[in-house]
Amino acid sequence: MKRALLIFGILALVLGGCAFMSGKSANNTMVELEQNALSSWSQVENVYQRRADLIPNLVATAQQYAEFEQSTLTNVAQARKQVSDIVVTEEVLNDPQLMEKFQESQNQLGQALSRFLSVAESYPNLKSNEQFNALMAELAGTENRISTERKRFIDATREYNTFVKKFPNNLWAGVFGYETMQTFQAQAGADKAPDVNEMFNR
Repeated sequence: MKRALLIFGILALVLGGCAFMSGKSANNTMVELEQNALSSWSQVENVYQRRADLIPNLVATAQQYAEFEQSTLTNVAQARKQVSDIVVTEEVLNDPQLMEKFQESQNQLGQALSRFLSVAESYPNLKSNEQFNALMAELAGTENRISTERKRFIDATREYNTFVKKFPNNLWAGVFGYETMQTFQAQAGADKAPDVNEMFNR
């Protein structure tokens, strides 16, 4: 009887040790993948902020041309404000509705900028303005960066979410409080960054 209890105790210790090591390994991997995804998200926010920072200068340059369509400038400014009002925290990354609201505000800003560029085509003097052209080059580069950083974030969240959902990681995720992250839901044509230069030079 004592021998059976001893064997049972040893087995329990071995299994407990294996479970501890499995949990520790899963937790460490989840921490690493989560931090990688959050770091990727920081880069997305960084390039979105860069785009938002360019807008006041674009608007100010266009306002020098008194006949420029004021409603277009107003729409761009309002869309920028709406984007700036949304602060993306980890809570947003875990909430599908909040993430969708954030995406919608960024899409509206993109549409307002697209309209702005279409209107700008009608103003040859504006198109020949050196400052405006420099800003347009920066905007084109920023749009490409947005596409690149969003792709990296999508990849990072997919890797993290896949790991968290796999068995037995999903059990440890529940124990340690890890949840899946929200990512971008691509719209039609969102796989390509808008070609700002092409739009501007049509």
